[in-house]
Amino acid sequence: MASLSDVQELLATLVGFDTTSAKSNLDLIAFVQDYLDGHGVASTLVPSADGQKASLYATIGDGEGGIGLSGHSDCVPVEGQSWTSDPFTLTRRDGRLYGRGTCDMKGFIACVLASVPLFKAHRLKEPIHIIISYDEEVGCAGVRPLLERLGQDLPRPRAVIVGEPTSMQVIDAHKRIDVYRTTVTGKEAHSSLPALGVNAISCAAELIGALDRIAETIATTENDPRFEPPYSTVSVGVIDGGTAPNIVPKTCTFRWQVRSLPSAPADEAPRALSIFADTALVPKMRKVAKTAAIETESQTSVPAFTAGAQSDAGALAMALTGANRTSTVSYATEAGLFEQAGCPAVICGPGDIAQAHAADEFVSIAQFEACLKFLGDLTERLRA
Repeated sequence: MASLSDVQELLATLVGFDTTSAKSNLDLIAFVQDYLDGHGVASTLVPSADGQKASLYATIGDGEGGIGLSGHSDCVPVEGQSWTSDPFTLTRRDGRLYGRGTCDMKGFIACVLASVPLFKAHRLKEPIHIIISYDEEVGCAGVRPLLERLGQDLPRPRAVIVGEPTSMQVIDAHKRIDVYRTTVTGKEAHSSLPALGVNAISCAAELIGALDRIAETIATTENDPRFEPPYSTVSVGVIDGGTAPNIVPKTCTFRWQVRSLPSAPADEAPRALSIFADTALVPKMRKVAKTAAIETESQTSVPAFTAGAQSDAGALAMALTGANRTSTVSYATEAGLFEQAGCPAVICGPGDIAQAHAADEFVSIAQFEACLKFLGDLTERLRA
């Protein structure tokens, strides 16, 4: 089993790279590539279209199939959060390692890298594939070009373990995410004569109220007790509109998302919102301004994940953890995309999702020890 001190040293380096999704991850990827080279492991980079980011794929061992160990290199911003310590300096206190990305999900990557010497020390019956992506936090965009190359110039794993924070529980399903942007176009007017304009912000407020009612309806009609909450959710996250208090605003946009149960229709909320807009708002808006409009566009989508009943990945993770049952999560990961690419997947990694994206993000030492044992047991299982 790899040592905790090696994990801490590697994690300190990984956390030191500010790989917020809006920034490049190339320095981190270069570090990982150099580290693997130092252990005699070649790797392939899959760059983004603009060349500012890259995913990494490395294989240890020979043969077909193999087990993929997958993590994303990007993290969420720290702006607006109150941290006790520097988020990009790994800090150990009270049996925990603190820093941005420790939980989501540089901690898992550090455990995998620390285990490379162990992987290399044994002749394996099938290979271990290390997969590190980018832009997972913004729609799982970075892993998609890599997945397109599986079975071509990159080997296709027979099973993939996605090391998102699950407290080392075995997760075999998660919800789908769809992100939308709705744009309201009204008509400007002097605020002293509001009837001469179409207030885009007021219309957006009505649309948001409609989304709240749609969400309430969904909550009363769907029920899958494996999930928490046991129904699809709808929420508005960002709104922007208007130019000055004394001008009736012409435009307003808001971004919202749906997290759907795997069994739920993905288009229910946008379809219901479109009906409300077309019947309750647009006709009266166009009585004042013929160019008034409400448009909703899909911005990104991450598929739901449901492991197959006989999933190799799920069976492997359960054997390695000793779990006798699986669980689900309501957040999304790259696991559904791996499944779509023909790679049975499972989610299992160190840390608690409750700590992810928060100030003073951390993973406990005990969780790292459990993950290292998991990877050590995987090595034993794959020994020839």
